[in-house]
Amino acid sequence: MMKTAFLFPGQGAQTVGMGLEIAQRFDVAAGLFDRANEIVGYDLRKLCFEGPQEQLNSTTISQPAIFTTSAALLACLRDAPETAGIKPDVTAGLSLGEYTALYAAGLVSFEEGLKLVQQRGSAMQAAADASTGSMVSILGLDEEKVHNLCQEAGEGELLTAVNFNCPGQIVISGAIEPCQRAVELADKYGAIKAIPLKVAGAFHTELMKPAAESLKAALEKCQIGNPGEIKVIANIDAGYYDSASQIRGGLVRQLVEPLLWQRCMEKLLDEGVERFYEIGPGRVLTGLMRRINRKTKVVNVSDLASLSKLQSAACAG
Repeated sequence: MMKTAFLFPGQGAQTVGMGLEIAQRFDVAAGLFDRANEIVGYDLRKLCFEGPQEQLNSTTISQPAIFTTSAALLACLRDAPETAGIKPDVTAGLSLGEYTALYAAGLVSFEEGLKLVQQRGSAMQAAADASTGSMVSILGLDEEKVHNLCQEAGEGELLTAVNFNCPGQIVISGAIEPCQRAVELADKYGAIKAIPLKVAGAFHTELMKPAAESLKAALEKCQIGNPGEIKVIANIDAGYYDSASQIRGGLVRQLVEPLLWQRCMEKLLDEGVERFYEIGPGRVLTGLMRRINRKTKVVNVSDLASLSKLQSAACAG
């Protein structure tokens, strides 16, 4: 029976200063940021530590930045004697975070994972530049009402639910004008709030097909292992990956299909996972779990303070 899950955040978790303190304190983290600079070919380390925020927020930068910061925090967790014994039975990541989940499970190397994430971010940005799309977070509605909202606001244009994050939080994605109409119509359906997201395009829809084709070509050249002792759960269907070829297909489908994060977490809870660790910048996944199952505690490992707290607790325990 699975007991421990490592969770990794996706795009949107980035913030200026992420990784700075752990890189100053731990050589293993500093070394990963140095390696990342060599792999991506620019000063990713400086952008994570110093910004500016606007540049860090771009799809091409934020994705490799979050992957690297999450990997550095994971390295610190594994390297410290107090926490080296904390090991996952299963890993999961939200969208981009699924790449870190695969890395944490030993199925891709740091270099391969970072190269893929860099290519993914560039491909998604290019697809967004070639189309006009947006995303809106709808709060307080169930799936049926969100579907009806999309039908009315879409008026025949692309608008669909794509991120099923937790009860009462569903993200819709599509053409810009339907997204704007959805914001205006949300009150009619009883939504608490409709929040336009600061993203480059209509992610997880058919508008990302060019990005999916580009990513597919990159994945075919990438060395990916077959899942073994550590399971990895897939965003697209809340099932466990069972082969390298299935992983490649799942990562491509991710770009053009909905993400089922709530269902993934419910599956892990149903199968007996008792300990969850969110490893990476921010506390987004911790907040989502609070809405999925309020009784479930998620240990956040997002910076030096939270890592030190976990190490102290491990010593005391």
